[in-house]
Amino acid sequence: MEKQPSRRTFLKSSSTAAAGAALLTSGIARTAHAAGDDQIKFVVVGCGGRGTGAADQIMNTKGNVKLVAVADAFQQNAEMTIKSMSGRHKDKVDVPQDRMFTGLDAYKKAIDVDCDLVVIATPPGFKPQQFEYAVNKGKHVFMEKPVASDAPGVRRVLAAVEESKKKNLTVAIGLQRRHEPQYTETIQRIHDGAIGDIVAMRVYWNGGGIWYRNRQPSQSEMAFQTNNWYHFNWLSGDQICEQHIHNIDVGCWVKGAYPIECNGMGGREMRENGDATKSQIFDHTFCEFTFPDGTKMFSQGRHLKGGWNQVSEFAHGTKGTADPSGQIFGENAWKFSGKSLNGHQQEQHDLIEAMMRGEIYNEGEYGAKSTFAAILGREACYSGKVLKWDDLLAKGKDLAPGIDHYTLDSVPPVTPGEDGKYPVPVPGEYDPFA
Repeated sequence: MEKQPSRRTFLKSSSTAAAGAALLTSGIARTAHAAGDDQIKFVVVGCGGRGTGAADQIMNTKGNVKLVAVADAFQQNAEMTIKSMSGRHKDKVDVPQDRMFTGLDAYKKAIDVDCDLVVIATPPGFKPQQFEYAVNKGKHVFMEKPVASDAPGVRRVLAAVEESKKKNLTVAIGLQRRHEPQYTETIQRIHDGAIGDIVAMRVYWNGGGIWYRNRQPSQSEMAFQTNNWYHFNWLSGDQICEQHIHNIDVGCWVKGAYPIECNGMGGREMRENGDATKSQIFDHTFCEFTFPDGTKMFSQGRHLKGGWNQVSEFAHGTKGTADPSGQIFGENAWKFSGKSLNGHQQEQHDLIEAMMRGEIYNEGEYGAKSTFAAILGREACYSGKVLKWDDLLAKGKDLAPGIDHYTLDSVPPVTPGEDGKYPVPVPGEYDPFA
C-alpha cells in the first residue's frame, strides 16, 4: 500500500481535490475509519449547542484530534464548552485561558491559532465573513447550516467557496442528511429512475417552536439580539432558513436542481403571543418553488404548539412515490434495510477520515445554494410576490450593512420603535430589494 501523506504534507500541499458528492459514493467505509498518527488540530467558533455538539462528534471519531481554541460572543459560552469537552474528552482538549476568545471579532483570533480545521457554528448572519476569513487563512472548514441570512451573504460565501477550491481546502457543511445512508441510497434509486419522472415534491418542517431568552438588565441591544439570535431575521434568516433548510435541501437534492422562482405566504399569528417586542420572525410559511422544468416543490414551515408536527420530504413520480429517508412506493417498491446512522456524527466521521486519508471534498456550493433557496422562500413569503432566483441573488437586500465591524456595543441593524416593537415584515408592503 502507498504510504499515507503526513498531516502537514496534506494540509499544506494536497493535490487530490474531489467533490463532496463524490465522497459519498467513493466507497469510503462508513463504519470503519482509517487510523493515523498525525494530529488534526481544530478550533470552534460559536460555542452554542451545535458548536459544542460538533466538537464532541469530532472527538468521537477515530482521528487523532485536538481542540486547541474556542471563540464565542460571550465568555460563559466559551467556558461552558471547554468544561463540557474536558469532562468527556480530557486528552483531546488543550485550550488554556489565552486561547479562549470572546467578542464578535473573536473568530479572527481563534482562526489565527495554529490549527488545521475551523468549526463555524455561529448565528447564520455572522458566518459569511467568518468563512471568508478562514479560507483566506488557508484553513479547512466545517460550517453549520444555513451559511448566511441574506443574498449578499450567500454571494460572499459562494466567492469564498471558489477561493477554497483554488487552495484545495475541504469545506464541509452541516446538511447532515447527505451523509446518512438511508437518504443517500434512497435518493440514488430515485435518480436511477425508481419512481420515474418527478412531477412534484412536498417538504415539511412543522414543529412546536423553539427557545426564547429573556432580556437581561445589563445587556446592550446588540448583546440581547446576538444571544436571542433565532428571533431576528438578520441573524437567523427565520425558521425557513434555520430549520426548514434541511427539507428544502433534500428536495433540491432529489431534483438535482435549484428553483428558478418562488411564491409564498406566511405570518406570525402566535409567535411569542404576537408580541413584536420579543421577536420579528414568522411562525408559519408556505412556498411554491418552481424548478427549471416547471416541476413544483411545496413547502410548509411552522412553529405551532398543539398543531400537526411533521419533519419530512416526499417525491412524487410517474411510477411511484418516495420518502427520501428510506422508502419507495409503487412499481419499484423498496425499503431501506441497512443501518440508519446519526447524520451529525456521520458527517464528522466522513470529514476526519477524509482529512486522515489526504482527500479533499467541498460541499460549499450546495450549502450556499440550499441556503439561498430558503432565503428565496422567506422573501417570497415576506413580500407576497413571485420572486426570481437570479433577481434576488443579484439584488436582494443586505440585512446587516457593516456587519464586519460590529461589536457587542454597536447599534444593531434592527432596533425597536418608540412602542418597543421590532419591525415585522408585512406581505404586500415588504420590499425584498430595498
